[in-house]
Amino acid sequence: MQTPTDTDASHSEAQFEAQIRAAIDGKTKPVGALGGIETLAVQIAQIQKSLTPRADTCRLSIFAADHGMATAGVSAFPQDVTRQMVLNFLSEGAAANVFARSVGASVRVVDAGVAGQLIDHPGLIPRRIAAGTANAIERPAMTSSERAAALSSGSALGHEGDETVACFGEMGIGNTSSASLVAAKILGVPVADLTGRGTGLDDDGLRRKCELLEKAANRTNDKLEAGLALQEYGGFEIAMMAGAMIGA
Repeated sequence: MQTPTDTDASHSEAQFEAQIRAAIDGKTKPVGALGGIETLAVQIAQIQKSLTPRADTCRLSIFAADHGMATAGVSAFPQDVTRQMVLNFLSEGAAANVFARSVGASVRVVDAGVAGQLIDHPGLIPRRIAAGTANAIERPAMTSSERAAALSSGSALGHEGDETVACFGEMGIGNTSSASLVAAKILGVPVADLTGRGTGLDDDGLRRKCELLEKAANRTNDKLEAGLALQEYGGFEIAMMAGAMIGA
C-alpha cells in the first residue's frame, strides 16, 4: 500500500514529467518529430530535475583488462590485442576516439588488469587489480576481494569530474564471453542464448566458443546473485566499469 508520502511523490513526478513534455511539445516542431531524442531529453530532465537540463560536457572512460579464458580460444584474436588496443586508445587512433572527438568528449583510459608488464604511458590511469582474471572456464574469474577492489576503484573514478554526461566503455579480448556468462547467470537463462560471434568468429570458432562457455556455465548454479556472477565470470574491466556507473 502506498503511503501519503509515496502518493505525493508519485503525483509530483507525474506533474513534472507533464511539464517536461509540455516544454518539448511547445518547441517549433511537430509533436514527437525528434523521436528518440525527445525520450532522451525527458530522461535527462528528470535526472537533473530541471526544465533546462544541460548536456554540454562529456567524458568517455574506457576500462581495459584481460580475461583468463581468452587463452582457451573463445576469441578470434589473441590476448595481446588488448594491450595493442590500449595503446591505440592512448594515441587517439581508435574508433572510440573518433566518436568522442566528433562530440567534443574527453577520453580517459584505465588499466584495470591488462596482462603482461605495466604499460608506461603518462595518459594511462593505472588501477590494475591483477594481470588479468583467472580462467573462468575452470574456476572463479576473481576473488571476492578483487571484485570489491574493482568496484571500489570504479566508483571513485565515476564520482570524479564535473562533466554533465558520463560515458563508459571497456576493452578486453574475451569480454563478450565474460559478458554472456555474467548476463546468463543473472537472468537464469542458458548461456547459448546469449552467445554470439564476438569479434567475428567463423562457424567452427563459434561452435568452440559455445562449448567452452557451456563448460564454464556448468560450474555453478543456473542463476546467481549479480555480485557472485561478476566474481565467477566477470572481467576486471567489466567490474570496474560497473563501479564507475554506480559512482557516477
